[in-house]
Amino acid sequence: MPELVVTALLAPSRLTLKLLRAFMWSLVFSAALVAAAVYGCIALTHVMCRPRRGLGRRHTPPVCLSDPTLGEHCFLILRSSGLRLHYVSAGRGKGPLMLFLHGFPENWFSWRYQLREFQSRFHVVAVDLRGYGPSDAPKDVDCYTIDLLMADIQDVILGLGYSKCILVAHDWGALLAWNFSIYYPSLVERMVVVSAAPMSVYQDYSLHHIGQFFRSNYVFLFQLPWLPEKLLSMSDFQILKTTLTHRKRGIPQLTPSELEAFLYDFSQPGGLTGPLNYYRNIFRTFPLEPQELATPTLLLWGEKDPYFEQGLVEAISSRFVPGRLEAHILPGMGHWIPQTNPVEMHQYMWAFLQDLLD
Repeated sequence: MPELVVTALLAPSRLTLKLLRAFMWSLVFSAALVAAAVYGCIALTHVMCRPRRGLGRRHTPPVCLSDPTLGEHCFLILRSSGLRLHYVSAGRGKGPLMLFLHGFPENWFSWRYQLREFQSRFHVVAVDLRGYGPSDAPKDVDCYTIDLLMADIQDVILGLGYSKCILVAHDWGALLAWNFSIYYPSLVERMVVVSAAPMSVYQDYSLHHIGQFFRSNYVFLFQLPWLPEKLLSMSDFQILKTTLTHRKRGIPQLTPSELEAFLYDFSQPGGLTGPLNYYRNIFRTFPLEPQELATPTLLLWGEKDPYFEQGLVEAISSRFVPGRLEAHILPGMGHWIPQTNPVEMHQYMWAFLQDLLD
């Protein structure tokens, strides 16, 4: 068929897609402005209640970040990008690679309980994803696309000398893990996912459940340049402090030192920009096609997760090859299960991985 004819036939579809994306971006930025107004009021309230608190850069990392029981601090140069990634490693030579991917606003330290628990039978590695902590943090938004982040995970696995791994992930790290298991299935033997859905599932579910949009309102705020960094850092990062330590929605048992383990990196110059650039790429691939999920996966979901509705679990299950997903909605638990309920999480993980150790 002549190229001109093909172009003419595809023109209506291409125009429709462009109009759909333009409409989507208009909605996203409208929601971003509303979210900015809301979070601006919250930040100003914190300033008024705590007038003496400014923008607090930390100059000394908390001692807990160098706890030797968690493992050895190392760096790896990534083959694809040349970036240097920081990671903490323990148990090398004791079993398969167990690779941990953190979420936001966290870092490798969010896996401290799991590093201690599984280093006796696995080579446990918790990375600081690009843009976080001592890992390299490119400034350009385009350096944080899903494709580049997945390439980072591939380079970590191969760079550590393995051909596959057990991928354990939470929040943003879990979103990356879902994608990675689809596009690099040979590198993932098992997967443990906590509190996150694949992008395509989240997209389709949110379009039919308006409540999920309200739960994820911060995503729209983060589409804006520079303002989110400013709001999150006001009053000595009070919004982040509240997010992490809230009695019902956060990690109430977090000690002051453990809280500082997260705030230290974000308080450095540009420390928030890299992590927020993940969100600034999230709508660039809209709309997404449904994808089949086949990697054997343990999914743990908090019944009281304030950011994601329980209905997403059923939506995830509908995309799976039968028999490949073991899903549990954990009563009374919230979003931060690896830190708030490590004992229960470990029990599910040991049972799920037992046949690999026999």
